[in-house]
Amino acid sequence: MHTRYVDTRAALVRGWIGGGDGSDCPTYRHVLSPTRERVRASSQRHPESNRAEQPPHRRPQAPPAGASPPGPGHRPGLHARRPRRHGLRPAERRRRRERQRPGHAGPADPPLGTTRSPDPAPAAPSPSASPSPSPSPSPTEVKEKGKGTFTAAGSNGSAVGRGDIRRYKVEVEDGIGIDPQAAAAQVQAILGDKRSWTTDGKDGFRLVSDGTYDFTVRIASPATVDRICGAGGLDTKGEVNCDVGKQVMVNSKRWLTGSPQFSGSLDDYRALIVNHEVGHRIGHGHEGCPGKGKLAPAMMQQIYGLNGCLPNAWPYTADGVYISGPSVP
Repeated sequence: MHTRYVDTRAALVRGWIGGGDGSDCPTYRHVLSPTRERVRASSQRHPESNRAEQPPHRRPQAPPAGASPPGPGHRPGLHARRPRRHGLRPAERRRRRERQRPGHAGPADPPLGTTRSPDPAPAAPSPSASPSPSPSPSPTEVKEKGKGTFTAAGSNGSAVGRGDIRRYKVEVEDGIGIDPQAAAAQVQAILGDKRSWTTDGKDGFRLVSDGTYDFTVRIASPATVDRICGAGGLDTKGEVNCDVGKQVMVNSKRWLTGSPQFSGSLDDYRALIVNHEVGHRIGHGHEGCPGKGKLAPAMMQQIYGLNGCLPNAWPYTADGVYISGPSVP
């Protein structure tokens, strides 16, 4: 069969498409693609084949020898992957090419069939040995024993109160960590307070650093207090204070830590120490609790318990009323 090709534009001009009954008048199908006309002609020559030959890349591939048969639904030849070159994956080939570039200093690939061992973890830096600072003494650290020598505060003050003005010095034992100047300033403020002994109108005090004096307020370690007070027949047991001879001995443990029986502040307990011991100096004896819920007298030994009284550091109230209790031998 001879296939005729028709110029479509000429056919339209001549009116061949859509009309005419002559045998030489081509139909619409003859105006179609020449490729399709050749396929149609071939199928008419070979009726046993009703489709064009598949191109080489779509032909089914024969399975390799020894391969298992494909499963159901498998379409041979459509999903076959190209074999890898030299058994390497694309990423492996890319890394190998990069290592082969000039100047690359990376590790070489291990032989095929082997596994690269993981890189060792970097060693942790060893801590540098730095000397630990030596602990500094705490301000509340109590030295059980000092050097046995004393340093006097170089302070002088004006007289407070009326009547018999007693001159006093303040000394601190060396090696117990208490500043003599600071201690003298606090003792002076306590004795000059209007709630202290000057309110009685017949006792007064003056801080001096040299010359004649009536008594000395000494702050010392427990061991030194025991030694000095024990020489006067008083047993302070390393815990309490005493008034002996011309000395008011203040235990540094009480000065620095207060008393577990006294719930007030440390400054108030220091005021109680000074007022109580100076009270002995001017002639006052021990007193007991006047009643439950009342203020404890300054001359009460509050370190041994309050017996229902409230803690108090001053012999007088702010209104000038003396806080008294029953006499205790």
